[in-house]
Amino acid sequence: MSEVIVVGGGVSGLTTAVVLAGRGHRVRVWSRQPAAATTSAVAGALWWPYRIEPQDQVGDWSLASLSWYAELAARPSETGVRLVSGLHRGERLAALGAWARELKDVVESAEGLRCRLPLIDMPVHLDWLEEQVRAAGGSVERRTVSSFDEAAAEAATVVNCTGLGARELVPDTGMRPVRGQLVMVENPGIEEWFTEADPASDATTYFFPQPGRLVLGGTAGTDDWRTVPDPRVAGEIVARCARVRPEIAGARVIGHRVGLRPARDAGVRIEAEPLPGGGRLVHNYGHGGAGVTVALGCAEAAARLVD
Repeated sequence: MSEVIVVGGGVSGLTTAVVLAGRGHRVRVWSRQPAAATTSAVAGALWWPYRIEPQDQVGDWSLASLSWYAELAARPSETGVRLVSGLHRGERLAALGAWARELKDVVESAEGLRCRLPLIDMPVHLDWLEEQVRAAGGSVERRTVSSFDEAAAEAATVVNCTGLGARELVPDTGMRPVRGQLVMVENPGIEEWFTEADPASDATTYFFPQPGRLVLGGTAGTDDWRTVPDPRVAGEIVARCARVRPEIAGARVIGHRVGLRPARDAGVRIEAEPLPGGGRLVHNYGHGGAGVTVALGCAEAAARLVD
């Protein structure tokens, strides 16, 4: 059994910590902020490989996570995971990777793909992941690091799950934000999710029914570092969603959120490198808009480099 420090307390870091603890490692998670303050907590969190590379690996990572979420959906109030039906308007199976052929409960029509997929209530799920780490004997600590050497001084293996923070810590100048803005409204009775991408712009249209709210989106602005909600953009999001479901237009707004997706020019990075003094640094970052979708698959790939 070895000591491992996972730097980063979002969904990737916590899921990696759970997998490592399950393999017998003593795990400490260092995060500069509570899970509720991470980009992961803002995610609409429908399982679907979105804005992530490399495509030749994303499918396997995504399917591994899909199987896990399907199991967790048996305990939704505990894990935050539910299986919910909805429509990917405009999507075609032939345009997707080989992974799409493994999906069950998918019906293709002129309108798009109707599917039943995991939809994750991220605040609940992140709390559950932290509980799993602690139940396995690990810890989640508030620590801010300026170098991975700080973690290497306390553990032989360090796992980098810092997301956009890898831009400065690694440093990796290929990391860039893809800004997503969401609007939370009281749910007027919508039970199914909906997505539609506009390939001609960074605007997308989606809504996800989460407990106590309906999440409306969204945007995908590359290299946009703004974290304050834009009222004009919020109005456009509501208007787009209301064109699909008119009852959304009158729903009371209960909140706004902005998250910066951690995109990487070269795609997800999962690899190991030596640290001074004989330590090892394992990277698991650059998940773009699909950190939730690939969380378990990437965690398992990173864990194999630790073992």
